Amino acid sequence: MKDEPVLEEKDELYEHFNFTVDKGTDLLRMDKYLLNLIANTSRNKIQQAAKAGCILVNGKPEKQNYKVKPFDIISVLMAHPPREIELIPEDIPLNICYEDDDIVIVNKHAGLVVHPAFGNYTGTLVNALMFHFQNQRGRDEEPPRPMLVHRIDKNTSGIMIVAKNEYAQIKLANDFFHHTIDRKYLALVWGDFKEEEGTITGNIGRNPKDRLVMTVFPDGEEGKHAVTHYKVVERFGYVTLIECTLETGRTHQIRVHLKSIGHPLFNDASYGGDQIIKGTTFTKYKQFIANCFKLLPRQALHAKSLGITHPLTGEQLLFDSELPDDFQSVIDKWRHYAKHKEFEEDIMPEFDLTHREKDSIHGQKE
Repeated sequence: MKDEPVLEEKDELYEHFNFTVDKGTDLLRMDKYLLNLIANTSRNKIQQAAKAGCILVNGKPEKQNYKVKPFDIISVLMAHPPREIELIPEDIPLNICYEDDDIVIVNKHAGLVVHPAFGNYTGTLVNALMFHFQNQRGRDEEPPRPMLVHRIDKNTSGIMIVAKNEYAQIKLANDFFHHTIDRKYLALVWGDFKEEEGTITGNIGRNPKDRLVMTVFPDGEEGKHAVTHYKVVERFGYVTLIECTLETGRTHQIRVHLKSIGHPLFNDASYGGDQIIKGTTFTKYKQFIANCFKLLPRQALHAKSLGITHPLTGEQLLFDSELPDDFQSVIDKWRHYAKHKEFEEDIMPEFDLTHREKDSIHGQKE
């Protein structure tokens, strides 16, 4: 099962601009100056960015009425929505963990696309939030609109934050840009680790041979800088439960980084984890894996927790979630299997399956 196509969508839901004011430029209010330079924006968005401290002049935050001068160096962070069709409210069940006038925290279920895009124009988290917000009144007395600052994959479950006004959106976007958001994921991956923890660093970009998936460019000449930290939570022999902490937020980052070190996510069809990579030749074991794939028909990845600074109050907040039933049931099965597999290893030691055997198992699963 592959994720929805994301085509050439940007990883981040914000844009970063740098400008140097030309010699001879007339003194202009900064909001007017930037309005002429930044496409598809508005004076209000620029003013909100300035209010949030997201416009720096010569390294110092300035307000929208600052008069730009020749040779000023201006840095701007602007939140932006993905390209949208008309957003239609849809009555889709949501698991809302927390909500106030400025943010909403959702525990997204696997299979739910975050926002309308090619191939998924309806039935998304954004459509569901439009329905949820329609009888509310925001700070401007109008119904809030869901404003994204990050996203998680369609078939990944877990905690997401969505802003309910432009000010909250730009403040959160700034935190994501500066990596001050604390995000932790749980992942079940193929293979065991020699070490208890580690860090994966490698540029991530579109795979030139398949634009629907990502790849790691270790030489750093292509893609975008990406860093993933991991530590072992529980070992099951042939698979391992790990906790991942994101330092950056690239498309499919955890999935492609772990594949690059030989530990693809369990049942991740896009990155080869939907085949048996570690194990034995026993038919009973092959059936065990097939049963696990059936229980968890997606990649074994869950956004466990999210720590933020509230965009309006400045309060430090941490939101946590339990593993969903499909993920937990597979963990329970592996835990039980790991307790009893020593007898098998006395008869048949573990090994890596050949490509032919992997293809055979993959065919049986289908």
